Amino acid sequence: MTATGVTPTVLIPVKGFRLAKGRLADRLSESERHELARNMARQVVKAAGSLPTKIVCDNDEVADWAHAAGAEVLWIDADGLNPAITAAVTALETAGTSGDGLGHVVIAHADLPHAETLDGLAEAGTVTIVPDRHLDGTNVMALPLGAGFEFHYGPGSFEAHCAEALRCGLDLRVRRVAALEFDIDTPDDLDAAELGGRAPDNAR
Repeated sequence: MTATGVTPTVLIPVKGFRLAKGRLADRLSESERHELARNMARQVVKAAGSLPTKIVCDNDEVADWAHAAGAEVLWIDADGLNPAITAAVTALETAGTSGDGLGHVVIAHADLPHAETLDGLAEAGTVTIVPDRHLDGTNVMALPLGAGFEFHYGPGSFEAHCAEALRCGLDLRVRRVAALEFDIDTPDDLDAAELGGRAPDNAR
């Protein structure tokens, strides 16, 4: 059990590595983008530590990679991030993963190169949101299962998820975690995270 008394399941959605990070094409070659995506995802799995971790995917290469990285695969055939996460969370709710109720989930993006730990984010009856450095996106979110929470990933998701937590009658906690605020979508993100196109050293 974690320091907060809650042991969540970690969900990490990962799309096909070879198609990942197309907006970095002006800076990185296809093989470099592929390597960067794999190494960042590996770092997020590492940050999950001993928490039960499932890679949400619909790609054979990703599934093979997930098994090699020590994570389970939750195969979800859905078009888009919000439908995929909704289906994955529904699968956890249906499975009843916790003996003391439906349990909790931590949803972490796979492109957090400096991620150190996902422990201590899940709290009973609480939605915990770790926003990106712009206070626009939702890089990591912890929430109780069975709350009827609707996901709004995309531009402005941080404010949308804050509003959704209140709509569901849940406590809301916003945490600024420097190691989790950097996600990589654009060349500017590479520069801000001081990667310069390199894979994170601690993921090698």
